[in-house]
Amino acid sequence: MTQLQQWQARLTGTSAPGAAILIHLYVGAIFLSEGVLKFLRPDQLGTGRFDKAGIPAPGLLAPLDGAFEIVCGLLILAGFLTRLAVVPMIVNMLGALLLTKLPILWGDAPLFTGKSGWWDLAHESRTDLAQLCGSLFLLVVGAGVYSLDARLARVRSAVPAGATARG
Repeated sequence: MTQLQQWQARLTGTSAPGAAILIHLYVGAIFLSEGVLKFLRPDQLGTGRFDKAGIPAPGLLAPLDGAFEIVCGLLILAGFLTRLAVVPMIVNMLGALLLTKLPILWGDAPLFTGKSGWWDLAHESRTDLAQLCGSLFLLVVGAGVYSLDARLARVRSAVPAGATARG
């Protein structure tokens, strides 16, 4: 097995049961919809929100974030290159938690004026935490047996070693 084949096997391999489809459908659908909403409602969820939160270069970063959420959300939904797709989304969720939710703890969150303390933080960060946990799960175990990743792994394992696509 070549290094490329080993890398592909690690990237698309999965030890997750079929029930993991629920996780990759949920996580993918949320990322996809949130990405689309950044373009449909830029003032509330895109550049306007990034600007209000104090994120630098909101005109660049909000559309970039939205595009990543759309592309990665679609990949996660399909269960295709799942481990690769969740990595930027893990960074995305960590950034959202650190930049927009953690300031709630000490009452310094421009997006959540009037909210402060542990319970407000827990409430406002629940979706971000669920997305982070779902993404971490998919990174560790893969997309599961009902995914394009698993299908590709089965196809690869059915091809005899040394065989080429042309036969």
